[in-house]
Formats: sequence, structure tokens, C-alpha cells
Amino acid sequence: MNRALVLSERIFDGTAELRDNKNTHRYVSSFLVLTFIVCLFLGQMIKWGWIPASHLSSEFSNPFFAIEFSFTLLLLLEILSLIFVLPGSVAKAVGKQFELLSLIFIRSGIKEFSHIKNTFETKPLSEELYAMFAYAFGALLIFVIMGFTYRVQKHIKLTNIEDDQTQFVRSKKLLAIILLAIFMSVGIYDIKNLIHTGTYLKSFNVFYNFLIFSDIIIVLIALRYTLNYYRIFRYSAFVLATILIRISLSAGMYYNVLIGVISAMFILLLTLAYNYFLKELKPTLDG
Repeated sequence: MNRALVLSERIFDGTAELRDNKNTHRYVSSFLVLTFIVCLFLGQMIKWGWIPASHLSSEFSNPFFAIEFSFTLLLLLEILSLIFVLPGSVAKAVGKQFELLSLIFIRSGIKEFSHIKNTFETKPLSEELYAMFAYAFGALLIFVIMGFTYRVQKHIKLTNIEDDQTQFVRSKKLLAIILLAIFMSVGIYDIKNLIHTGTYLKSFNVFYNFLIFSDIIIVLIALRYTLNYYRIFRYSAFVLATILIRISLSAGMYYNVLIGVISAMFILLLTLAYNYFLKELKPTLDG
């Protein structure tokens, strides 16, 4: 088991170093810009009849598909960031999940705008416009709540025994490698489905199911190193927060925003309570 943990740590550290490279950031940014431009031109060519009609036409012919697709790629990059944050700090990983949720709301608001037939027509507020406001302010509230959460967050080591802490971090790195493999598998499946059916699934919901399982595994691994009630409660509450995010992604309009904002408030209150009851412990660099 120790060999597997050491090997997974080497793979994770090497992959993380490649991801954090400045050249990688440049390539990714250039790819996103190129993808956006290609989608715009593809949509125009379909509209002009330069490309034969196909099952992809209805998607690409909408000019807002380029925005939605680019935002989807951006969200995929944020999910990658979430995977790489997990071994360092579970609290930061949960915060990253709410960052993702706020970006999903922003993307959903933009998508609602594409449903408005004539944006310059003077008429009573449509359902799409109400939805845009709900997503916009929901995303903003989560942004503000997580900002306060990060300010008051303290990262306490799970255990004061250095070897145990190292093993715990290595276990999370192994879990991150498994999540990375699952993430890539889900992405490949979505791309194949887009090519064959013309429908892009955007399987964030599926991946969040695996995040729930990974959070539960972390709680069970933590029991090996500590039985402290406050720490176990904190990790268990993180699992509940991930479940609430998953419910938010599947809930109907307005309910999804409400659940997301309340879940973010739950994490803020959890952080404040945890800091209060463990204020006698000296904050360290990990948690």
C-alpha cells in the first residue's frame, strides 16, 4: 500500500507541476480563444448553408453556443483545479466546488439570454430575464459568501504526528489521481456523445456524484488518524455541502439558486463555528 501511495504521489506531483507551468497556461488560454472563434465561424457557415445540415447544426447555428461551449471548457479547467487542490486542503476543495457552482450559474444566465428571441423588443419581463437575474444574483451571493469564508478560514493539521499527516496527504493524492482518471473518462464519453447524437451532456452532475464518494472516503481515512469530534464533524459537513451542490445542479429553476446560496451560507457558519471551538489550536499551513 505504501508503494502505491508513493507512486501516486510522484504521478500527482509531476502532473501538478506540468499544470502550473506558465507555458501550459498560455497554451490553454490560446486554445480557449481559438475554440471560441472556430465555434462562431462554424455557426455562421451553417447559417449560410456552407456546411451541410446535420445533427450538430441546431447547436452550432446558435451564436450563443460559442459562449456556452467556451464557458463549459472553462468550467472543465476549474474542475481540474479542484482535483489538484484536494490533496492540499479539503476546506479549499469545498470552496472550489462553490466557485464552480457560481460559474455554472453565470453560464446558465448567459444561456437564458440566448433563449430571448428579440432582446431589443419592448415588452414585459420574460421568464428568461427573471431567470437571468436569479442566476446573476445567486452567483454574486456565493462569490461574496465564499470571500468571507476564505478570510476567516483556518487550516489545522489533521494530526500532529508528521508521518501520519504525510500518509493522509498521500492518500488524498491517490484519490485525486483516481478522480482525474474518472474526469477524463467522463469527458471522453461526453465528446463521443456529442459526435454521435449532436447533444453535449455536460456531465457535471455525474462527476459531482464521484466527488461525494471521494469526500466520504476522506472522512473514513481521517478516522484512522483522529477521533476528534470537531474535525470529524467538519469533514462530514463538507460531504453534506457537496451533496447539496449536487442537488442544486439537478433542482428546478430558482430552487437551484436558493439551495446553492443556502449551502454556501452553511459552509460560512460551519467555518466560524469550527474556528471558535478550536481557537486554542495554533493554525498551520495544512487542513
